[in-house]
Amino acid sequence: MSNNKISGSEALIRSLIAEGADTIFGYPGGAIMPVFDTLYDYKDKIKHYLVRHEQAAAHSAQGYARVTGKAGIVLVTSGPGATNTITGIADAMIDSTPLIVIAGQVSSSLLGSDAFQEADIVGITKPICKWAYQVRKAEDIAWAIARAFYIANTGRKGPVVIDITKDAQQGLLEYSYKPMNFIRSYQPVPDINLNDIQEAAKLINGAKKPLALIGQGVLLGEAENELKIFLEKADIPSASTILGLSALPTNHPLNMGMLGMHGNVAPNMKTNECDVLIAIGMRFDDRVTGDLNTYAKQAKVIHFDIDPAEIDKNVKTTVKVLGDAKETLSEVTKFISENKHTEWKNSFKVFIDKEEKFVIEEEIHPQDGGIKMGEVVRKVSEATNNEGILVTDVGQHQMMGVRYFKYKETRSVVTSGGLGTMGFGLPAAIGAKIGNPDRTVCLFVGDGGFQMTLQELGTIMQYGIDVKIIILNNHFLGMVRQWQELFFDERYSETIMDNPDFEAIAKAYRIEAKTINKREDLDAAIHEMIQHKGSYLLDIQVELKGMVYPMVPAGTCVTNILLGNSEKA
Repeated sequence: MSNNKISGSEALIRSLIAEGADTIFGYPGGAIMPVFDTLYDYKDKIKHYLVRHEQAAAHSAQGYARVTGKAGIVLVTSGPGATNTITGIADAMIDSTPLIVIAGQVSSSLLGSDAFQEADIVGITKPICKWAYQVRKAEDIAWAIARAFYIANTGRKGPVVIDITKDAQQGLLEYSYKPMNFIRSYQPVPDINLNDIQEAAKLINGAKKPLALIGQGVLLGEAENELKIFLEKADIPSASTILGLSALPTNHPLNMGMLGMHGNVAPNMKTNECDVLIAIGMRFDDRVTGDLNTYAKQAKVIHFDIDPAEIDKNVKTTVKVLGDAKETLSEVTKFISENKHTEWKNSFKVFIDKEEKFVIEEEIHPQDGGIKMGEVVRKVSEATNNEGILVTDVGQHQMMGVRYFKYKETRSVVTSGGLGTMGFGLPAAIGAKIGNPDRTVCLFVGDGGFQMTLQELGTIMQYGIDVKIIILNNHFLGMVRQWQELFFDERYSETIMDNPDFEAIAKAYRIEAKTINKREDLDAAIHEMIQHKGSYLLDIQVELKGMVYPMVPAGTCVTNILLGNSEKA
């Protein structure tokens, strides 16, 4: 605390440091220049990474937040600088990722005059963030930052947007900082209801065929250990949403795989057979439920969630358990009985074996034909001793990545779940590596998504960020092409891609690279990439028309699972 007057810009930087921030992703411009000028004096306390596009600043901050649990911070200028972050803000909102997006704004005297690079970023972002606020006075900056961190990091986490006019950045104030831990109108964590806890435990104790669905709420609540104790005490088989993956290690005996459209057969089939369905920190997304009219109608549903708005939104709940998963799982575990569900668990095996025979074995151990996406993913995972962080872009490679990568540690998956943002992968991988520099970060990206943000190779080059980039290159917009093949009579409208020489582009950015098109060269190339000190791009020419199976066609029952063109589960 100081009685000496400082600028609003310095108040902003000091407030970020007071909240424990040490990393910013951003891009300077006229309306935010006072803050960047102040940042020059704080280089020893806070590191700024100059991205090549503001959308990448948001995605890098998301990657950072997902692996660290801390809010990612974005700093951009007004107008186009701010509007370029909107896709990242929307992505963070639907995936509950904490971000603090700080945008410069024209001086308050110019607001509403269509001044150069003026845009109503608060009005634009209010529907896609937890809180958006415009600061017009220097003395309000510290308060706004404290409130922003509190809102972003508590309850159901998410992005906030702070728009700061240029005169507020330049104005003087007597600075003091007080972290926020209460807002009268905001209750981030609902009170735990003991009756609901006991009702949930009663249902679980009486269940013959319980199934737990693990969502990202477990990771966001740092409840991985509480989840493990809960599942093991009651001997409950489980499956994860894409964002819930790695909350439980891949090889845990109660982990039955992944839910959803391209998830594993067994948990999808058993969803419509279980008698008690236990959803933990997940929102019953349509890619998980398929047709809601046929989803788990035989089951009593227990829904653990921190957000009351999710209860009964898509699936009717028998018992709701509101609160933070770390606390609610512990409370329910006190009341559940030690149990064994051996026969129920064993019944998953017939579907596990069928998927292994008709899908997995052919995908990861092919005998001929072109290189398959799944075999590449599994080989890369094993080359990291299954200890790497998986980052994906969006498309076929994303589904192959989450299916065939293996997880030993928590917070090992960074992907765009709810919004499905192509271009997410490369900048998110940069943020993930900065957030967790001691782990190997493996980015799987398609040739389409890579070209949406490949300019971020410049960020990698400038800061020497060690990301392993694997392009699964099939010269198609692969997932759209798969739908065209299955549902649009193979009319490949605007999905065929002529691609540049990615290896040459990487080398132009002083990044080691190699192109592979033969299976016999794959192992050596992956070994070289993983062992290489520094970033490495591996352009792998995979089979042109590879398909991601299993697949539950959109809007159909979760048990309507295709294992191939002619095989059903």
